[in-house]
Amino acid sequence: MSLLDRRLHVNIGKGGVGKTTVTAALALLLAQRGKRVLVAEVRAQNVPAILGARGRGPEIAQVAENLWAIALEPKASMREYALMRLHSKVLYRSIFENRLVASFLGFIPSLPELVMLGKVLHEVREGNWDAVVLDAPATGHGLTFLGVSRAVGQTIPAGPLRSETEWMQGLLEDPQATAIHLVAIPEELAVTETTELARAVRERLALPLGMLFLNRHVPERFSDAELEALSRGFAAPQLEAAADAARAHEDRARRSTRYEKQLRGLGLPLTTLPLLYPERAVGRREIETLAARIEAMA
Repeated sequence: MSLLDRRLHVNIGKGGVGKTTVTAALALLLAQRGKRVLVAEVRAQNVPAILGARGRGPEIAQVAENLWAIALEPKASMREYALMRLHSKVLYRSIFENRLVASFLGFIPSLPELVMLGKVLHEVREGNWDAVVLDAPATGHGLTFLGVSRAVGQTIPAGPLRSETEWMQGLLEDPQATAIHLVAIPEELAVTETTELARAVRERLALPLGMLFLNRHVPERFSDAELEALSRGFAAPQLEAAADAARAHEDRARRSTRYEKQLRGLGLPLTTLPLLYPERAVGRREIETLAARIEAMA
């Protein structure tokens, strides 16, 4: 079974590595394969804008062919969860819109994360989607987010809430349903953090790792002999500027190669994604480029 056939895809990585961009590309690829896809973001909604569409916050909205998006927000997720259990809007309002109850709920640790994660996993369990792609929070918060069902389940007595955490944890741990994908860039701090993140997902959370996306990868273009020729310089200033650009490119490319080799030591399927034009805002065209790259290397 291919990793791309999982029903739940979770992208996690250090802040600033382009995690949301990769999420959009992966979701678009799955949609292009004919799957009904839901992409979820925690307390944000950037994917619709990247794809040239408008999102609708906590309401599921279509943003491309076969692709829908939702922004996870604690209050909306809590409301939906309560309505599923109470089956009555009147009863919901009488309980959860009571200021005393709302104040009490605010003191329950990790409840916002639990109900948002529960919303995502509920969408997976209900089977209305062929795939759900979650843009998880950055590393530290992301690990807390993915570990909340286990943490809460271990601290509460038997009852309905613990039953909820048990099925949630079972779905997260199922390697036939879930894949936790890591996103990195070829920089020392990001690579170090990704290595630690892989260990934490494997050992601390015991969740199934999927692919590793090395974003902003720069391919090598020049041999040592060509670099030596460039280092001798040129008489024309225009050519010297071009030589400087070539040397700068190759320096970045060789760092990419070095960090790629280091990350391959994690034993995960690794997909390199090209560095996009930094001066250009990422849009649908760039996301399609990344989606095609994932498809080619899958």
